[in-house]
Amino acid sequence: MASLTHSAVSANATHIPSAFSIYNNDFLNIIGSAPKLEVILENNDYPFAHEASVYIPSSDSLFVSSNMYTDPVTNEKTIKITKVNVNAHPVTSEILNSTIPMPNGGVNHDGGILWAAQGTMNETGGNFYGRQFNSLNDVVVANDGSLWFTDPIYAYKQGVRPKPKLPNQVYRYDPSTKDVRVVADGFGRPNGISFSPDEKTVYISDTAETIGDGSKDLTQPATIYAFDVTAIHDQPFLTNRRVFAMPGDGIPDGIKVDQDGNVYAGCGDGVNVWSAGGVLLGKILVKDGTSNFSFGRNGQMFILNENKIYRAQLNRKVHGTLF
Repeated sequence: MASLTHSAVSANATHIPSAFSIYNNDFLNIIGSAPKLEVILENNDYPFAHEASVYIPSSDSLFVSSNMYTDPVTNEKTIKITKVNVNAHPVTSEILNSTIPMPNGGVNHDGGILWAAQGTMNETGGNFYGRQFNSLNDVVVANDGSLWFTDPIYAYKQGVRPKPKLPNQVYRYDPSTKDVRVVADGFGRPNGISFSPDEKTVYISDTAETIGDGSKDLTQPATIYAFDVTAIHDQPFLTNRRVFAMPGDGIPDGIKVDQDGNVYAGCGDGVNVWSAGGVLLGKILVKDGTSNFSFGRNGQMFILNENKIYRAQLNRKVHGTLF
């Protein structure tokens, strides 16, 4: 029986740093002729750089949420938001005072940031017709102003939310009509969410391989699914659910899309990049991986690594779709 293996292809370019692993030569168009990866901020006191990674162009700043940790002062589990001045010399940061109950994912919205609040034992991130959401994880804003968000049970598994009253699902909220509805179900742990540039496709990751209590089940999904956004009776529905991609290392957490429709995900070995057709183009390798990242100006990408933030310099023409 033949043995199938898959590895990076040769770029025929010895000047490409080893942190940029090329699986398809189209990746060269993304990383450009002089890619670079560097650590710009490190804090080993707590895992400050875990989720969100929202870049605000007007202030040239990056906002990140920490992983959950026990505050040494209060002895309670907490999540902190940090503002990072990414292009200051040297890069500086400050912890922000926040009343958001356990913030996780976030997205650019009206010049600021819309946060997904997981909630606590005493506070909720919102309600679905009287039933509390589980623990909102990630959110994206469509061109029509509607908010699309994922709601897994991770915070319950981590002991900071009550027993779930809803399945692991994906929702759409219309601020103009106040209508909130389920748009996708059948997930183990719905996590990252992002639209294609034309918003005809939505990508949603299922990270059920990571249970949430510190354990893993490698037989559960670690998969990005694609859906068509279809108008039926003048309302958007998600149809034609299909497997888009599965990384070889870890779960696909945060998802972002560039202007050409290439799909990026934070995985166990760094940022993995696929074409719009689901072909693995390449990886930006980061030791211990990343949960999330964001695009900055002029081909910059900011990659979160718990105690570190990396800056990757890609082709200056590459940019994301979120601002």
